[in-house]
Amino acid sequence: MINIYSDTNQIALKYLKDTEANICNILVITGDFKIRDSSWDLLFPFYLSYNNLLSNIADSLNLLLSNPTIQVSTRYLDNTNDINSVIDLMFLRPNSSEIDNYTIYSKLQYSLDYTLLTVDIFIIKEFVLDK
Repeated sequence: MINIYSDTNQIALKYLKDTEANICNILVITGDFKIRDSSWDLLFPFYLSYNNLLSNIADSLNLLLSNPTIQVSTRYLDNTNDINSVIDLMFLRPNSSEIDNYTIYSKLQYSLDYTLLTVDIFIIKEFVLDK
């Protein structure tokens, strides 16, 4: 599992791009990517180049942008002149019946300016006999 907290210069994504060849068996990448984009935020009118970087990284790790069970904003601004946005995302292993979507808990926002994202990952207990 990888959790990203990026800055506006996308330092975290650039680091991940440089090290992705050394990473394997990733099930989930999630976090605050600080990328507003029309691909996942219908209220944002532009497609940004950082979306390509993020998509290429996820693709190289065999992950796809997941859909939340209900699409709502993930960042809430105090300034009423600015629009709330979707900048927290989750990328999951495709074609997995166990982890195919995630939940945004907007009701748990409280005093924070963001919401919580959760995904259930089921771990099956398995016994392996040693020969």
